[in-house]
Amino acid sequence: MRENLTRGPDTAGTLPGAAPRPAGTPKIVGIVWGLLVLNTLGSAGAKTIVPLPRSLIQMVTMGSLVAAFALALVVNPRVRVRSSAYVLLLTLLLVSSVIASASLESGMGALFRCFRLTLFVGTLWLLSRWWDGSLTFVRYHIRAYFAVLGSVTLGLVVSPGKALPDLYGGRLVGALWPLTPPQIGQYAAVIIGLTVLLVIGKRTDRTSAVLVIVPSLVLLALTHTRTATLGLLLGLALAIGSLILTSAAARRFFTWAVLISVVAAVGFASALQTWFLRGQNQENFSSLTGRAKVWNALLAAPRSTSEKLFGVGLGDKSFGGLPIDNSWLAVYNEQGLIGVTLVAAIIVVLGGVALLRPPSLQRACAIFLISYCAIASYTEAGLGDASPYLLHLALAASLLAAPAQAAPLALPEAPRRHVPRWARRSEVN
Repeated sequence: MRENLTRGPDTAGTLPGAAPRPAGTPKIVGIVWGLLVLNTLGSAGAKTIVPLPRSLIQMVTMGSLVAAFALALVVNPRVRVRSSAYVLLLTLLLVSSVIASASLESGMGALFRCFRLTLFVGTLWLLSRWWDGSLTFVRYHIRAYFAVLGSVTLGLVVSPGKALPDLYGGRLVGALWPLTPPQIGQYAAVIIGLTVLLVIGKRTDRTSAVLVIVPSLVLLALTHTRTATLGLLLGLALAIGSLILTSAAARRFFTWAVLISVVAAVGFASALQTWFLRGQNQENFSSLTGRAKVWNALLAAPRSTSEKLFGVGLGDKSFGGLPIDNSWLAVYNEQGLIGVTLVAAIIVVLGGVALLRPPSLQRACAIFLISYCAIASYTEAGLGDASPYLLHLALAASLLAAPAQAAPLALPEAPRRHVPRWARRSEVN
């Protein structure tokens, strides 16, 4: 990628009312963000070319989170933070998770996951000092996930059989690091959407954008991930729609996108339908690949009043040994109705703030991220625990933050004139 897309960060903000804000975001902040991305990759997935013990993968991911928190403290030793409704709601979600996990109904692993979420939220608080509504963290986000997709591409080149296994129906997986097709599709869709918006906003050149968008589109197509594809299309439609009245580039892009979509729908309808169905029959497709059966069983399970309010504690987002694959039901199962209320508040608050902001590229990027996470929450879990989805929403929160006002420069005090003693005496005796 060229410098335009990955160039240095913009100016950063500090705690309102504190000392003058720094001239720029320290480079170490980008490293911290990349470590958070590494932590949220998870430890479960396809078989890799070189077998990696799950304990080793968990050591790397957890170690990256500890390192991220430590580096955030190093770069922000005075713990200066900015007020953030998003991180505040995450903190409340953490408190409710600890209360639910204290009963150990989900085992000791629940307390470990609470500790992980504590470090995750704590790191976001420390980084909030540099949330000033600039595109700094957007570049961090694109660079980090582009590096992850680079490892997926390398695995595909080295061992196509491992990267496209029959176990996953020939869908693309991570052959170097255990990544599932939905994960790869999510990462590709997010950086495609953000890069398209940077192009529309003229914050990067087209050559740099092509180097990101084209390979990511190929990887997205190879994953056959419907959720990521729909999230990308609908999220971009809403984001670009927010710029139509103020951006000629957005209007041109929207017009061409509609024309190309119509032509593709007419000329390639059969191929698109085949790709979308992934060889599934009508019954399997209508039950969302078996997800509906798990959802019905979860809702029908008896629960005490405490379990309904607080849940059973943080777990592996499964029920009866099967993945839940729905953020709202996963939160209900692990964090109860209180957790569902807090997660809904996060989406509503971020969405409401985005709607109240004047049209801008930052607002459009935030709308894309919020929309994508809301759409993906129907068939993917992750809104209640440290995950890429919470990191996407953190990026949206940084984009919606008001720029911090620098402290006014103090004017030098005018020197006092020396008045002789005889002049101070009154002339009237």
